[in-house]
Amino acid sequence: MARKSRKMNPLLPVSTPIQPERRIYKAGGYCRLSGRDSGKPGADTIDAQNKLIREYIESQPDMEFAGLYSDNGWSGTNFKRPEFERMMEDVKRGKLDCVVVKDLSRFGRNYLEAGNYLDKIFPFMGVRFVAVQDNFDTLTAERTGDGYVVYLKNILNDAYSKDISRKVCPALALKQQRGEFIGDWAAYGYRKCADDSHRIEPDPETAPVVRDMFQWRLAGMSYTRIARRLNELDVPSPMRYLYQKGVVTAERFAHGDWTITTVKKILSSEVYIGNIVQGRKRSAFREGQKQRVVPQSEWIIVKNTHEALIDEDTFQKAQEIAEKAANEYKSRLGRYDEMGTTPNILKGLVYCADCGLSMERHKTTNHGANLYYVFTCRTHSRNPKDCPKKYVRESVVKEEIRNALRIEIAQSESVAQQVRRRGRSGTAAKRERELDAETIEARKALDRAPRLYESLYQSYVDRLISEREYMSMRERYRKDMEAAQTRLDAVEKRRGEERRQTAKNPWMDSFSAFQSGQELTAEMARELVERVEIDAENHITVTLRFREERDALIRRLEQEEAKPV
Repeated sequence: MARKSRKMNPLLPVSTPIQPERRIYKAGGYCRLSGRDSGKPGADTIDAQNKLIREYIESQPDMEFAGLYSDNGWSGTNFKRPEFERMMEDVKRGKLDCVVVKDLSRFGRNYLEAGNYLDKIFPFMGVRFVAVQDNFDTLTAERTGDGYVVYLKNILNDAYSKDISRKVCPALALKQQRGEFIGDWAAYGYRKCADDSHRIEPDPETAPVVRDMFQWRLAGMSYTRIARRLNELDVPSPMRYLYQKGVVTAERFAHGDWTITTVKKILSSEVYIGNIVQGRKRSAFREGQKQRVVPQSEWIIVKNTHEALIDEDTFQKAQEIAEKAANEYKSRLGRYDEMGTTPNILKGLVYCADCGLSMERHKTTNHGANLYYVFTCRTHSRNPKDCPKKYVRESVVKEEIRNALRIEIAQSESVAQQVRRRGRSGTAAKRERELDAETIEARKALDRAPRLYESLYQSYVDRLISEREYMSMRERYRKDMEAAQTRLDAVEKRRGEERRQTAKNPWMDSFSAFQSGQELTAEMARELVERVEIDAENHITVTLRFREERDALIRRLEQEEAKPV
């Protein structure tokens, strides 16, 4: 039985050639660098990829630069990457219709997923794809019945990743068992030996710092006090020291301070008594395993592999002090429980006005008599020179919030009366009906265009239309989709503006739900408070939510009342 022709969409192909205007693509550059080669001398870099891609886009007469998306430290074996997902969202919104990468391996090493994007997703969305150094452009690339010829290269990229994992992982494990160091850089206090990168030796610049830290600990200093002292002496923290030496290049490490976590990690590490400790985390891409934290019982520890910075007696005393402190902390967890506790309804809302970090809430008492809570600055606690001291009772902060809410709720009730008078005229309801009708029409047009677009592609695959007809009609449908989306966006924008002037205004709707004399609750705080800041003078600034919506509504009402009758 002869195969019936697939039903065509109602838009018939033109019989005479059309000379469309040259299309200008909105091109976005995508860069990716895996964690393994990130920052290594001589390796590929994000900056180099960005530069190459941008220069390429700017040199093309049919492209205009629309942005860069960079996933630094993300594997190419899957597409769950934050910047890649942001790029695809921009494609869906019409901000991009062309993606440019350095080469196919930067795009992805999983050939199935990469091929799905090149053969199905991008063509369906009308997106052009260019891999600069592979000389691959979907606008001109050869396409067979099975897809683009570049499938082979994607297969090789995927096989390469798994082959590298298969060969490297066992070799690294063997080195670990032999006590060879395989990290990118040595622990603080050590450096790699110049003649053997798998061995470490004391670093004359940082080894004395480690010895001092252990002595301070044995003298009774806490982790917090040790970190504070190192910061006061302006001793570079481990990552800051590596940055100064050029071992790491990320700017975020240029001014890093000592933290309690860093101090605790150093004072608990066996590396300082001459033992290599490796294998704390493990992964195996060849077997589809993601990185996981390994229990301490499974760590690979090889004793006496390098020169110790401290003796074992000093190390053991430091561990005993740590264990004693941990037990004392656990015993204090239930302290004052008989006096009761209150939930922190302001959690995540109170910030230091100077350093910008969220403030900590602490329980305290007046010599065991009265229980109360205070907010303090975390930055000041770590290093007083970095931020002025703040110490404010929670009750004082709550009172300031209550006062601000009392005024705001009263104002919302007054404005609500004005809005109700305005609504009784029927004008607002009429405008809402008009917007509903426009929205329905715009959505119909937007829903119809993709269906036509999809059927057009299938017709081309089935050879029911020529390539010239396909290209011409695809461009027409693409413009129809853009026009429909623009129309819908405009209607929704007008609807949003209208709602901000009615009882659906978010500010009025939220604040009117509460009474001015109501006790402050967690629900009120989350719903109505944007941020609370405390400065060096312990002054409290309360910022409430929906400022723009409130101002827009009040301004519109004032304008309408000012109009002549």
